[in-house]
This record gives sequence, structure tokens and C-alpha cells, in this order.
Amino acid sequence: MRKKMLFVYNPKAGKGQIRSKLADILDIFAKADYEITIYPTQKSGEATQIVEQRDEEYDLIVCSGGDGTLDEVVSGMMNSGIITPLGYIPAGSTNDFAQSHGLPKNMIKAAHIAVEGRDFACDVGRLNKDTFVYVAAFGLFTNVTYETAQDMKNALGHMAYILQGVKSLSVIPSYSMKITYDDQVIEDDFMIGMITNSVSVGGFKGITGKHVKLDDGVFEVTLIKRPKTIKALNDLILSLMNREFDADDMYFFRTDKLVCEAKVPVSWTVDGENGGCHERIEIQNLCKAIKIRVTE
Repeated sequence: MRKKMLFVYNPKAGKGQIRSKLADILDIFAKADYEITIYPTQKSGEATQIVEQRDEEYDLIVCSGGDGTLDEVVSGMMNSGIITPLGYIPAGSTNDFAQSHGLPKNMIKAAHIAVEGRDFACDVGRLNKDTFVYVAAFGLFTNVTYETAQDMKNALGHMAYILQGVKSLSVIPSYSMKITYDDQVIEDDFMIGMITNSVSVGGFKGITGKHVKLDDGVFEVTLIKRPKTIKALNDLILSLMNREFDADDMYFFRTDKLVCEAKVPVSWTVDGENGGCHERIEIQNLCKAIKIRVTE
């Protein structure tokens, strides 16, 4: 019997670039002896529903879109409890997850990897009851991905993140938070916080630390305090852009679980999408929870 594949894709991601490649991608899947069920998503959250309600007999799930589409597909897998190997054809403007796993931007090459690659068991995160693939964050620059119009992201690519951030520098909020992890407690005013399992965030490499492993059961946690002077703030922004960090204004550690508590609701982003406002969140690393197709 032929193998069964569920193929979920976002037709609007990355200037709709999949439209010109769709026939070639499906041909690759068919030649790999897959019977293909195809779902082009029409609205936010739909990919989660499709995957969550899928037939258990699928041998492989492949998704194409940006990190938000990938997040929805993985959420559907985790919600259903049925862990199927996952192929990913990146089609967004940034694609941090693909970059971390060495998946090519070329959609045809990525399609071949989806059916011919090896399975790599990687970590995912749990934020309260929600799943995230590679980042949960709050503060400066973290809201840019879902506040920037899709057309702007497509036209400007990585620069959209920087431009939107610069436009809002005049009113940078900070958040008084208590962070608890392992046997440690940190209380301070933070303007940025990132809990990551990725080698890049927003297309910027090197801001999640060195020697990042995607299957080690721990997150890289970066917390940046609010600078006390305007000069210190400007120096910090420059350091972020240059991927250089001032340890005096920064906490960095690794952990598999942490709790963040604030006195007022704080807006979070998960995998570049709106993650809601929370006064208290618990984040947990789910070690090797999914199997992603990667190159040999």
C-alpha cells in the first residue's frame, strides 16, 4: 500500500512563493510513493485544527509556510497526542526554525528532504497550555512579527523587524518580573526576555548564546534589564544589532523549566505570533517531543 501524507500549506506566506512551486513539490511527493491529502489554510489557527483532527493513518505530515504555520501544525500534533514525522518547507520571511535545522530556503530542495531525509527528534516548549516550537518572548522587538503588516514583511524581509523596532524606541516599556528556575530566583525590571530553542530569533543569529543544541532538553534564557540612562539604552540597542552583549545588563542561563510572574499582564509572543497577555506563565521543555525531517 502507498504511504499516506498530509500536506498543509499557507498560500500567502512569503509573497505566496509556493504557488509557482506547488506542482513540482507535489510531483516530488508522488514520486516518493505518497498518497497526498492537501489543505491550503485560509485563516489563522486552521492548521492546528486540521492536524489535530487528522486521520491516525498518516505516515508523514508536511507543512509549508512561515514559523507561525509550523507552530500551528506542531500544536495540532501535540494536542492530538499522535506524533508523526514532520517535513517542513519554509516559505516565510524569516524562518528561524528552518535556519536552526539547516533546512534550505529552496523549496524544491526542502521538499526532497521532507520525503528523503532522516528523522531528528527535537525539543519543543510548553507555555502554560500552549505549545511553541522555538521561542517565547516578551518586550522590545518581540511584538514586531505580528504587528508588522504581511506586505511589509514580504517587501523588506529581515529589515522589517529592525524598522518596526526603531519606530517604537521612544516608548520602550519595562516589566517588573520574578523569574524562578531550578533553585534560583531573579527579580528585576526587564525590557527583553527570550526563552529559546533556536540559533536565531527574528533572523538574527548569535543572540541565543553559543553551542545551542536543539535536543538537549533545556532552553537558552536571555533576560535584558532596563538600562538606567539614555546612553546605556542606545549602547544596548547597538550591541543587540551587533550581536554583542553587556553582561552587566543581562542574565543568561539554561534550564528545562521556569516560572515568570509579573504584577500586571505582560504581552508574550510565541514563534513570532501573538501569545496573549499573562501575569504568570510556566514554561517547560518537552525533550525530543517531535521528529523533524532533516538532511542526512
